[in-house]
Amino acid sequence: MMNIEVPENAPPGGHYSHATSAGGLVFISGQLPIHPIDGRLNQASFAAQAGCAIDNLLAVLKAAGSAPERLLKVNVYVVGIEHWPEFDAIYAQRLGKHRPARAVIPVPELHHGFLVEIDGIAAA
Repeated sequence: MMNIEVPENAPPGGHYSHATSAGGLVFISGQLPIHPIDGRLNQASFAAQAGCAIDNLLAVLKAAGSAPERLLKVNVYVVGIEHWPEFDAIYAQRLGKHRPARAVIPVPELHHGFLVEIDGIAAA
């Protein structure tokens, strides 16, 4: 059985669920830097975009009944590999000592001109 999770303040999206859960796992869709109040942060600095995307991932995770320390795998899509070290520092700050498996994938562009998108898998 699959459960579909939508956080209360989740930004609107396309034809997808923000998260689904099944078999003791939570699958979190790609989260862009769309602030629940301020809207799209595509003109903001990379640091602001990265922090917002991570915060959105963590909000969806919480809405699905999980927690940051239950993250198992994270994929990060970054426009411009030069942003990798800055992303890593912001990510480490948000997750603390927890270190899930992770891939950082450089991409040529993202929707709406965003610089970062992040998805993940967590234990329920």
